[in-house]
Amino acid sequence: MTTKSDYLLRLKIISLGNVNVGKSCLIKRYCEKRFIPKYMATIGIDYGVTRLRIRNYDIRMNIFDFSGHPLFYEVRNEFYRDVQDYWINEMKKELNLNNEQKSSIIIFIVGNKNDLKRVVDENEAKIWANVRGYQYFETSAATGAGVQELFDSLFSSLIDTNENGGIPPTNNLPNINFTIEQVEAINRLRNNKDNFERLGLRHNCSKEDVLAAYKRLAKLLHPDKSDAPGSEDAFKLLLNAKTELLNRFDK
Repeated sequence: MTTKSDYLLRLKIISLGNVNVGKSCLIKRYCEKRFIPKYMATIGIDYGVTRLRIRNYDIRMNIFDFSGHPLFYEVRNEFYRDVQDYWINEMKKELNLNNEQKSSIIIFIVGNKNDLKRVVDENEAKIWANVRGYQYFETSAATGAGVQELFDSLFSSLIDTNENGGIPPTNNLPNINFTIEQVEAINRLRNNKDNFERLGLRHNCSKEDVLAAYKRLAKLLHPDKSDAPGSEDAFKLLLNAKTELLNRFDK
């Protein structure tokens, strides 16, 4: 009798992207458990093989780590032609995706280098990913934070997709319990410095307009009613904005 423990799954992972974003460092951190602090550009193509076992699957992972530097454009193209011609043609075709094709693709959003000064707020990035149905991760190749979780989730999703006939199971997607309207309200409250703009009001509005806008937004964002990331902080901003605007009318 054949069991899952008899299955051998071969995976090819190709690393593509701009230079100095951490592609090679993430791979080294996962495969070799080490980090090289001095930046060294990948020369052409780096190749590695690693073995792992997940959920009774023996996995052979072949990694092709491509340099993102324009100098190696022809090297990459030569590799595509000789080894991955069909894959590249398939990917080019997939650039014009219909809804059915989109449903067969696994997309992870990864914020790397989270040990450095933050440029994008975590909640903002998480919201952006979640409303599009993508899983979101933050990693640091330097410290190793989040790297194991990222690759474990990637391989688990690939196994699930393989078992599901090439279609990613929907239970791998984030559970969305909030609306676009809530997300937009949170972003407006956080990104605007003007209290009128935070409430979506004009400067010549009335006291009644302020109260009506507050009531509408409070219903959307009260922490007891909203699961959207950042709701609690946004609700505090809403309370402060309402108080300051009402004080203007009472003077």
